[in-house]
Amino acid sequence: MNLQAALPVFASLAPVFLLIAAGVVAGRVGWIRIEAVKDLSNLTFMLLIPALLFRTMSNVHMEQLDLRPIGAYFLAALGCFGVLIGVFGFTARGVVMALAGVFSNMVMIGITLVELAYGQAGLVTLLTLVSVHALILLTTATVVLELAVAHAGPMNARSLLATAGRAFASALLHPIPLPIVCGLLFAQTGWNLPATVDKPLALLGSAFGPVSLVLVGVTLARSPVGAHWRAAQGISLCKNLLLPVLVGLSAWGFGISGLPLTVMVVAAGLPMGANVFLFSQRYGVAHDLVTASIGLSTLLALVTLSAWMLWLA
Repeated sequence: MNLQAALPVFASLAPVFLLIAAGVVAGRVGWIRIEAVKDLSNLTFMLLIPALLFRTMSNVHMEQLDLRPIGAYFLAALGCFGVLIGVFGFTARGVVMALAGVFSNMVMIGITLVELAYGQAGLVTLLTLVSVHALILLTTATVVLELAVAHAGPMNARSLLATAGRAFASALLHPIPLPIVCGLLFAQTGWNLPATVDKPLALLGSAFGPVSLVLVGVTLARSPVGAHWRAAQGISLCKNLLLPVLVGLSAWGFGISGLPLTVMVVAAGLPMGANVFLFSQRYGVAHDLVTASIGLSTLLALVTLSAWMLWLA
């Protein structure tokens, strides 16, 4: 790769990784206590992210959206999810490990990175994926997990349907898809946000990037990798390398090229999302392995994500 292609990639990645490094230092020396991480995460997800997403999508009209990336991305992601379940086994532990191999950190890392690297046009493509990312993958994972649990015990179809319904509703009302949908609906009215509303949303949205990336670093500082190195390595390579290849091939099959293709592959190559850890906690399986995989996947992304962005440039 020539220097001309490498410089913009480095310029967009450097702030991301420097902020993560700052979080690692803050976590190591105890400036941010583990008790404060949950409160800061709640602030990020319940206030900062919705402000950024709503404001961004409030200027996007439906006729401008290309929905092909959704079909291409999730065809590849769900296919990979199914294959990994076959590899790891149809158990609660196997399903959680398979989810770890396909669930990207599109919000805490992806939004900031894509906006820095590809601007507003790239961000619209990413937010199109983000709007249904949790809805599709987390709802599917919940249903499959419940099936795996039922497979290990007595089957209860009514309970399974109720769980699937609750999973779908909670994913739809999540603080990520909801402001995106509300922003899109507002944009279709043709109105503009008044300055007294737009300015606070802009300030809140601008705080999201640095706060979220520092929190990633704090979490990374407390992630035990050594004891689960081998298993975490396999899952992380699936997430950082295999999924982007499959998404790229799927996008090519859908006739997608240019910036949308680049954003899709970068989104697939992002490190593992923290929501997988919540699933491991809820079902009481693979806590330490998932934590180690998130840490290793984030560290590997320093190399793999840089390589994807350089290659696509």
